[in-house]
Amino acid sequence: MLSVLRVHLPSDIPIVGCELTPYLLLRRPDKTVTTDDVPESSPLDGHFLRYKWYRIQSDKKVAVCSVHPSEQATLQCLGCLKAKIPVAKSYHCSPKCFSDAWQHHRVLHDHAASAVNENGNEEEEIFGRFNSTGSGVINSSLSGSASSASLTNGSTPLYPGAVTQRSGGETWFEVGRSKTYTPSADDIGHVLKFECVVVVAETKLPVGHPNTILTSRVIPAPSPIPRRLIPLSGTDMMGPLDSDGRISSSGTFTVLSYNILSDSYASSELYSYCPSWALSWPYRRQNLLREIVGYRADIVCLQEVQNDHFEDFFAPELDKHGYQALYKRKTNEVYGGNIQTIDGCATFFRRDRFSHVKKYEVEFNKAAQSLTEVAVQTTQKKAALNRLVKDNVALIVVLEAKFSNQGADNPGKRQLLCVANTHVNVPPELKDVKIWQVHTLLKGLEKIAASADIPMLVCGDFNSVPGSAPHSLLAMGKVDPLHPELLVDPLAILRPHSKLTHQLPLVSAYSPFARGAGLGLEHQRRKMDMTTNEPLFTNCTRDFIGTLDYIFYTADSLTVESLLELLDEDSLRKDTALPSPEWSSDHIALLAEFRFQPRPRR
Repeated sequence: MLSVLRVHLPSDIPIVGCELTPYLLLRRPDKTVTTDDVPESSPLDGHFLRYKWYRIQSDKKVAVCSVHPSEQATLQCLGCLKAKIPVAKSYHCSPKCFSDAWQHHRVLHDHAASAVNENGNEEEEIFGRFNSTGSGVINSSLSGSASSASLTNGSTPLYPGAVTQRSGGETWFEVGRSKTYTPSADDIGHVLKFECVVVVAETKLPVGHPNTILTSRVIPAPSPIPRRLIPLSGTDMMGPLDSDGRISSSGTFTVLSYNILSDSYASSELYSYCPSWALSWPYRRQNLLREIVGYRADIVCLQEVQNDHFEDFFAPELDKHGYQALYKRKTNEVYGGNIQTIDGCATFFRRDRFSHVKKYEVEFNKAAQSLTEVAVQTTQKKAALNRLVKDNVALIVVLEAKFSNQGADNPGKRQLLCVANTHVNVPPELKDVKIWQVHTLLKGLEKIAASADIPMLVCGDFNSVPGSAPHSLLAMGKVDPLHPELLVDPLAILRPHSKLTHQLPLVSAYSPFARGAGLGLEHQRRKMDMTTNEPLFTNCTRDFIGTLDYIFYTADSLTVESLLELLDEDSLRKDTALPSPEWSSDHIALLAEFRFQPRPRR
């Protein structure tokens, strides 16, 4: 007979808006063991599994610490209540907790104060204001219940549920009848109970005792401090919003580049400082989706997107928000694991803003094969391939703008845009390979530019700090022959050094922050490295902090109108690296608003 051997949860801390799916180990009638589901619609040997979820509600209301969500709150910041900050952020578990978090907590007060306009009305933030509309994720608060219309938890209505038991000051409410349950804001501070029992298909009667498991108290989904779009004009106004909440400025568009940290790399050994529940993929994927959707970018370039996560999650979820998806998975000559978990580059664009014209896929492994056949001696070919083949790829997409470009010299001409998205994931010691891959990509983009005279964006994680040889090649169009990184070239693939050039007029999108004037820009300038005109960091872990991610653009055809503000120490909790409960990647997102500029007549 069918029996349940084991029930456990991937994380015992449930979070609002994040699915809870228990792992079940079953024994079939033939004594084999399986983890496959046995629903009522497909009984096994006349039996199926019935699931129920309960919310255990105590007569005593429990508040959760905003810093340590597994701890019960003992004090509340009255300043948060006065500033109308979400009440869930006002709770702390101890005076020390509040004192340690003050540097971060104070920023909440500052943002709340700056979001009040002259009429005393709260001004809507452009980026980072997440809600449940369309995304299935709730912006939770202990002060009340968020809408749960987008959550489905089986055939049972969420609330009010049926009271199944009351004892010792506790009431059990049935809240779900499916294997998966998504906690809502009403569950915050309460323990959930999962129940699984084998049922006879013919009689619908249970067999034996149910298997149960209790969770910790449900916590609200931590949300980072919203990041604002800073106009380079230095004015305070962010521009009017269209009906979809985006900045409505004719002829401009926004581009997001973000390494989201593949689940296959997000190990507890590597990121031991991040709570296990915040490192789990069910939590991170929802948090990442909220963040990405909240930016409302017209073009989204993501790196480290697993093949299965693209197909099963990001493509369908972003499709709901009007995005068309394109993807290039890494090659698997080096990687020997499950092909579904190989990561790659994903580019999304809004269908109402752009249409797809053409796609180019760059496989650096193929370029390595061609290079070794021509430039490497026969005796060295195997060693050369072992050094050069790293499975990296680039996805190049040509789009056509659907919006008008005011001020263009030829308004009837098609406005094309080429967007390159790449992740140069190469070990630090292989400096020659990294330079070669960047150079190979740029030479390919040069060919496209020559054939189409098209504005270009080059986005991605280049794993190269400002001032490195790959960064110099991108930003300066050449590499100093005396650059120390050129000394690492055992295959002589970088010689002569004079060939390490390109003719694309590329400029880093964030460099204007280093030259900016005005109150808003001065604050961003303090987050820049003035020697390289790049952000102080885009990657922040316990072992490394520095800039690896960039958005480059062709300065003769595009201008930067505004930039997403950078993070600094006040935006991260004290002594916390990334990823964290608030930020679900070890990288930060970069976003720039561009305007097409008229091309000079030839």
